[in-house]
Formats: sequence, structure tokens, C-alpha cells
Amino acid sequence: MVMAAPTYYNERMSETIIHPFKPVADESSRLLILGTFPSVKSREEGFYYGHSRNRFWPLMEALFSVRLETIKDKRSFLLERHIALWDTIASCRIEGSADSSIKDIIANDIEGLIKDTRIGIIVTNGRKADDTYHRYIHLHDDVMMPTLCLPSTSPANASWSFDRLLERWSIIKSFIDK
Repeated sequence: MVMAAPTYYNERMSETIIHPFKPVADESSRLLILGTFPSVKSREEGFYYGHSRNRFWPLMEALFSVRLETIKDKRSFLLERHIALWDTIASCRIEGSADSSIKDIIANDIEGLIKDTRIGIIVTNGRKADDTYHRYIHLHDDVMMPTLCLPSTSPANASWSFDRLLERWSIIKSFIDK
């Protein structure tokens, strides 16, 4: 009888990484979208949701009828629409891009970001971002605000078709079209 090798977290294959990007936000931002931590491809590209199979940017293009080809286009789009973008994690140990391997989390200063903006709602991109936000980010009473967890745009979330994601993510327009 052949036995399968056990699956376990290998500390030697993980590495501690500091979040490489600043948040995209300004004083007129009204909605904050939080991911978990940039993928290897995003870190290589130097911007959020850089994996070619991640559906975040195609969703934004479809929702707002725009074409976003460069990082400059994406940054300008977000600021013009009053959307802030960041991640919940400032640093962590991670194997590749696997959210399931994340350990030793240090949270980003979400409260510090919010205080300098008009953000009135936080949208988390997937369950892991939502769980991380609620577990590690502790806002003071004077900056508490509603949160909404939307399905992950990651290619790992294959159970959600693009059309289903588009329908669900369309709610963000109601928070910025005021």
C-alpha cells in the first residue's frame, strides 16, 4: 500500500514580505476596497491585481465602461471615481501568492488612511480580506464604518463566473455615484 505524503506548511518555503505599494487614495476618496496582500505577479508588476487572470481590472472596466491599460490609467481611474485601494496586510510570511499560507500578519494602518479621506464604507475583496480586516484592524469608535464583503476577484475563486462577479460588484457604484 502506497501512502500519500503529508501536506504541511513549510516555513522554509515562506518568506516575510513587506507590502510593496502605497494605498491609492486622496482626500476625496469615498469607498475603500481592501484586498489581502499582493500576489507574486502583482509584486512583479508593481501594482494591485497584476495577475493577468485576476478579474478585478476587467470588472472595473465593465462596470464603468473604461479601458485601463497602464498603471497610470488605473490609478487615475480610481482617484477620479473616488475609490481608494489598499490591502489589509502590511507584512506577513507567505508562500508564493497563497492566501492560505499567510502567517505572522502585521496589519496596515487603515484608520490612518480613513482619517484623511471621505471614506464612508469599506469593501473587502473576498472572504480572506474580510476575515483579516475584522481580526486585525481595530478602528476607534469615531471612525467605525460599515463593511461589505464581495466575492474575490482572484482566479482561485473559479466558482464565480465573470458575469456573477459583475452583477455582485455593481453595488459599489451606488456608494460613489452620490
